[in-house]
Amino acid sequence: MMKANGPIILTVLLMTLNIGCAGPAPPPHSTGYLNMNWKEVATGMPSDWYRSEEARMTGDSVLKYQTDIGGWAKNSDFHNGGVKQNDWKRIVEYGIGATFDNDATLTEMKFLTKIYTETADERYRDAFLRAYNYILMAQYPNGGWPQFYPCQKITDSYSSHITFNDDAMVNIMRFLGSLMNEENPYASMQINPAMKELAGEAFYKGVECILNTQIVVDGKPTVWCAQHDEFTLEPAKARSYELPSYSGQESAGITLLLMDIENPSKEVIAAIEGAVQWFEDHRISGLRVERYINEEGEKDKVVVEDTTAPDLWARFYDLETGKPYFCDRDGIKKKKLDEIGIERRRGYRWYTSEPDKVIQSYPEWARRWGAQADNESYE
Repeated sequence: MMKANGPIILTVLLMTLNIGCAGPAPPPHSTGYLNMNWKEVATGMPSDWYRSEEARMTGDSVLKYQTDIGGWAKNSDFHNGGVKQNDWKRIVEYGIGATFDNDATLTEMKFLTKIYTETADERYRDAFLRAYNYILMAQYPNGGWPQFYPCQKITDSYSSHITFNDDAMVNIMRFLGSLMNEENPYASMQINPAMKELAGEAFYKGVECILNTQIVVDGKPTVWCAQHDEFTLEPAKARSYELPSYSGQESAGITLLLMDIENPSKEVIAAIEGAVQWFEDHRISGLRVERYINEEGEKDKVVVEDTTAPDLWARFYDLETGKPYFCDRDGIKKKKLDEIGIERRRGYRWYTSEPDKVIQSYPEWARRWGAQADNESYE
């Protein structure tokens, strides 16, 4: 990877959206791919499928629903109808340009790479490059990315926050890192040296944002919130039950991203070591989350004691006490999962095992880079 040479300066004219309200009808000779989810179809089909008539019809839908600014809406089944009506309504009424939420935009770019590789249809490469430019446009001067760009025109919206939630920013940065990799999976898109350099600059601006948003307590770096204010960089609220906190889940993805950097600076090393120590200090042992059918016949979740269960981490930890908390849509913190209502209890991932990946990867990483703490910074 390369070092950033300076800020990316991009001047854009934000055009109005030019998308239809309904996608093409499913092909009359539909196969099992219509029963698959979009991500599976976009990235997981056999190579020869991307030369098929079904793939071309899907490609037409992807092109149809690309916004003028270059990205896509989320939760869209481009192989089976296009943008859902609720998401289309949000686009029209709230002025949402596109999003990185739920793997949107990046999934479409992966699909375009596969279909272009098999068909050499320049329309797909052109759409990919527009989306690549969209990613660069959406980056803040401080290096972060919002959930939506342009952001939703809604009062008190969290779409403008720097978004680590569900690995949105991490996924963008991994894409940019791939463009600089000698085994670049997007090589068929003919990414030229100038574009690779822009990817490098954007990537390392993102690294600086990660370092600057890491929560520091008593002079020691810890982890991150799922989203941070785009101006102050402080932990920020998203939905009513997603309060400012230490994030046990999103922080794992951030740390793993940092651990993949070759020749890390002393700042990156310190950030990783601080996060690893935080994960060690906040592991939860002897508990297991179990799904069951309750007396009303509804699906539910319960936390049970189990000394053989692997370690868990909470999704959220209180910024003042450092203790796990759980929250209903009323925004009131609770100490136990069974203290919140069934709707949020079963409808949200309150525990995670993701930090275990960090713990397991750390010894090898430390062997390679732990002694490199005297490296120069990116600046």
